Amino acid sequence: MSPDEVDSSEPPAPASVNSKASAAESPPPRTWSEGVKVTRKAPRIQRNPDLSEAEQLLKQSSYEQLQQLLKYQRFPRAIALVEGLAQRIPKDPEVRQWQAITYQRWGRYLIDQRELDKARIYLKKALRTDPHNRSLWLEIERDFRRMEKIF
Repeated sequence: MSPDEVDSSEPPAPASVNSKASAAESPPPRTWSEGVKVTRKAPRIQRNPDLSEAEQLLKQSSYEQLQQLLKYQRFPRAIALVEGLAQRIPKDPEVRQWQAITYQRWGRYLIDQRELDKARIYLKKALRTDPHNRSLWLEIERDFRRMEKIF
């Protein structure tokens, strides 16, 4: 290959920079094969020492499933999942919190659908499930105010 030809398998050489400060701040040049891969770390769930390894794995996989169900507004399936998990791991406060949040999110969705009686049931159920969750109380208070404006 002559010096005038360009090899397309390699990235172009970076332009030289006169400033040493900016050269020190810029990352080293990459080759084309070094693509940037963005991965989302799985959120850390609390490790409950009372759970067996199998229960801990079940909790982690259920949490990941729950996140997907809530993301796509599959609330009845999310409720079934979290209620089943709460029956399997009844003493875990984090599971109870997920259950309450799922009820609250379903209630909020029902408000948007103008199913106010059903929404009220699920919002109250959320409060009964996790009564000491202050941020949940604030969200549900906001939901009830929205219902009052609609009614």
